[in-house]
Amino acid sequence: MLRHVRMALFATLVILAMTATGLGSAAVPADEPGSKSTPEQGDYRIGPEDVLDIAVWNNTAISRTVPVRPDGKISLPLLNDMQAAGLTPMQFREILIKKLAEYMPTPEVSVIVREVHSFKVSVIGEVKRPGRHELKSRATVLDVLALAEGLGEFAARGRIVILRHEGNSLKRILFNYNKVVSADGELENFLLQPGDIIVVP
Repeated sequence: MLRHVRMALFATLVILAMTATGLGSAAVPADEPGSKSTPEQGDYRIGPEDVLDIAVWNNTAISRTVPVRPDGKISLPLLNDMQAAGLTPMQFREILIKKLAEYMPTPEVSVIVREVHSFKVSVIGEVKRPGRHELKSRATVLDVLALAEGLGEFAARGRIVILRHEGNSLKRILFNYNKVVSADGELENFLLQPGDIIVVP
């Protein structure tokens, strides 16, 4: 009887220890400022003005290099207009394979982003060089402020706002420059998304 009590007590202690250290349950990552938590968060998504290499094995008539139009679509023989913007290259490849399977057996398709032109962000207000910047890789708020050659003399460093379109709504994300660059590091210098507008009052 005493042995059973000891075993039950030991099991309870193990469960309590696992709970305290976070091992007893799945960790739920916190949402980062300025980003959404999605399974494919790190994957590049095709955008308007990007240039794609579409290669269909053993079919030169369909294989070609095509630009993504402002409406987010590309044109291909047989398939006509196809929506590409908003999809990762792998997602778009799967769609092309399904569509081409109606015309040929087991098509082999590759989608390569040859040129990136859709990643544009804007900086307006009290910066030395306001304007629209075309980025070739992921960039943080501080990266883009550096492209704008830094803040102006009268910039309100604690009240910078990033405007971001999410569907039909406009989201406002506060960015306190002073806190981000301070030794405390209280706030995160987060990654920007295509179409973001940095407003420096």
